[in-house]
Amino acid sequence: MSFCQLLLFLFSISSSSFVSIQSRELHIVSQISLPPMPVPEIPAASPSYNGESPKTPAVFNVLSFGAVGDGAADDTQAFKLAWDMACHNDSAVLLVPNGYSFMLQSTIFTGPCKNNLELRIDGTIMPPDGPDSWPRNSSKRQWLVFYRINGMSMQGGGLIDGRGEKWWNLPCKPHKGISGTTQRGPCDSPVAIRFFMSSNLTVKGLQIRNSPQFHFRFDACHDVHVESLSIKAPAQSPNTDGIHIENTNNVQIYNSVISNGDDCVSIGAGCFNVDIKNVTCSPSHGISIGSLGFHNSRACVSNISVSDSVIKKSDNGLRIKTWQGGSGSVSNVAFHNIHMDAVRNPII
Repeated sequence: MSFCQLLLFLFSISSSSFVSIQSRELHIVSQISLPPMPVPEIPAASPSYNGESPKTPAVFNVLSFGAVGDGAADDTQAFKLAWDMACHNDSAVLLVPNGYSFMLQSTIFTGPCKNNLELRIDGTIMPPDGPDSWPRNSSKRQWLVFYRINGMSMQGGGLIDGRGEKWWNLPCKPHKGISGTTQRGPCDSPVAIRFFMSSNLTVKGLQIRNSPQFHFRFDACHDVHVESLSIKAPAQSPNTDGIHIENTNNVQIYNSVISNGDDCVSIGAGCFNVDIKNVTCSPSHGISIGSLGFHNSRACVSNISVSDSVIKKSDNGLRIKTWQGGSGSVSNVAFHNIHMDAVRNPII
């Protein structure tokens, strides 16, 4: 334990409400369904997939594994085959080529993989179109999950299209009920891209739009770099947080534009060492810490910096959200050089 962490521990205070005090970090591991069984050992890639020299990454084009890319055919199996090959190859690129649209079912891409794996998305990927098209035996809480991955980059000039409109229109959604009330019925909606128990991640340069729920979610991850993303969903789309992190540390979110119907960036329990810089949120619900303390739980967040950013056309700007009955602390939070325009509640 470092000297600074020791000080945080000695001065931590637990209370029935959240206050801005020093705190020790909590590490709470989220739960998801068990991943698929590990894939069998994969032989080395054939010469047709290799680059010109040993130092050139091997490129695994999903078209070479049977993907159609017409936006209608189910390309899930082709992507999984390409993933298995790329995952077990040193310095590999899994290529989603430009000019094609690939439809994928809910899938878990499992590691660990060898080093220097790049998922390059230059084309378009999308899920089935709405809850009625979702297979009954597939999770409706998540679409694409990356589990136990170390040292991966997801980048490119392509598009991740969440096709969320039919999910937003479920009767259970708050904005669809009578006078803002909800109605009974199934309400699970998938997170578009989720990283779970992964490390040394880079997500860069992509466009993602219209997720049924959160666009990106990082659970129990560390060393995450997010840069130059464009995230878009309508202002009235429910629960479409741009980037949500939970039990995740050493996070950088830079140079991105987020327009959505909920939090631009949301920081959950167990997060520390988070740096957000040069992010534009418009419209959105601002940048939030929380909600913390759900079901009388204890939650701590520390070392959060938000700087050189813009929040426009938002109900809220910067806020800390807590549940009554929770305990814990939020400490060492810095907001610097934040420009707000047409924001109802700048700081809460």
